[in-house]
Amino acid sequence: MTKEEIESQVREIIVEKFQVAPEKVTVDAKLDADLGADSLDLVDLMMILEDKFSLEISDDQAEKIKTVGDVIAYILEQNKE
Repeated sequence: MTKEEIESQVREIIVEKFQVAPEKVTVDAKLDADLGADSLDLVDLMMILEDKFSLEISDDQAEKIKTVGDVIAYILEQNKE
């Protein structure tokens, strides 16, 4: 899967999950401050991403994921392994 495909799918998931306009979902957008996600939303998002991309996101790693770009970078890194 290419970076562009991952980025597109992550954006779609976030737009649907957080009910935000697609143009708000930039790589620099903070999941909480910019997109309005609370802690429960973030846990739910991590579970959706785990299912969609067949990976595991530890609690420690999830705490480090703050922006849309962080999500994409993490998935890319996991796909390399």
